[in-house]
Amino acid sequence: MNAIRQLLHFGYHQAMSCLFPVAIFGTLAISNVIEMPFLYRYDAILLVLLIVQYVMYRSGLETLDEIKVICVFHVIGLLLELYKVRMGSWSYPEPGFTKLLGVPLYSGFMYASVASFMCQVWRRLRMDMTGWPGLASAGLLGGAIYLNFFTHHFIPDFRWWLTALVCIVFWKTWIIYRVRAVTYRMPLTLAFVLVGFFIWLAENIATFFGAWKYPDQHQTWQLVSFSKISSWFLLVIISVIIVAQLKYVKAGRQSGDSQRT
Repeated sequence: MNAIRQLLHFGYHQAMSCLFPVAIFGTLAISNVIEMPFLYRYDAILLVLLIVQYVMYRSGLETLDEIKVICVFHVIGLLLELYKVRMGSWSYPEPGFTKLLGVPLYSGFMYASVASFMCQVWRRLRMDMTGWPGLASAGLLGGAIYLNFFTHHFIPDFRWWLTALVCIVFWKTWIIYRVRAVTYRMPLTLAFVLVGFFIWLAENIATFFGAWKYPDQHQTWQLVSFSKISSWFLLVIISVIIVAQLKYVKAGRQSGDSQRT
């Protein structure tokens, strides 16, 4: 019985941490079947997601620091989208006023939703890490991963070499999380794989509802390639590196403030 309570408690906090991603998928689904006479679909999605973010902040579901992280990821994701659409990796075929170089501005929120989940679950499950490699190693690896998303179009793709480096750099890193009064832990690399897999599932839902289209999906929807799991695996690493480093910086600042008082 206690195990069931633990599982329910864990599931509740996971679900609450997914509020913004669920809002995105819900908006995509509804806007796919309901036509809005005064707004293009992409513009309506952006407006709804901005309202959702405002409501989550005003209601206390997200903190100001979490909003800042989400904004950073929105910019990171939008830059990647601009490049990928230009290279023909995928496209946004519908019209919209809030499109920049063929990319709707709402698209950055799909990356920001990963950051929202990371921030929320970190706070709700009182997460921490052991064996963190530090800013130099983690930051350089995260930068190399992000750069590879751009460079693999004209030089060899180093994703598998980077994946091997991830295993080496984070070999001793474990996630510590709490469910009620019980503390659990998990290898960080396993968490990367699990989150990457679930984002791949979410990507299939998003493309099904027309959030964007891969070249092989223009005639009819098809399952997103399994190879995309490795892409999301690496993208999740960038998210974790940024969120974890910000958490450590904030914890150190608060510790310093408490020592001075």
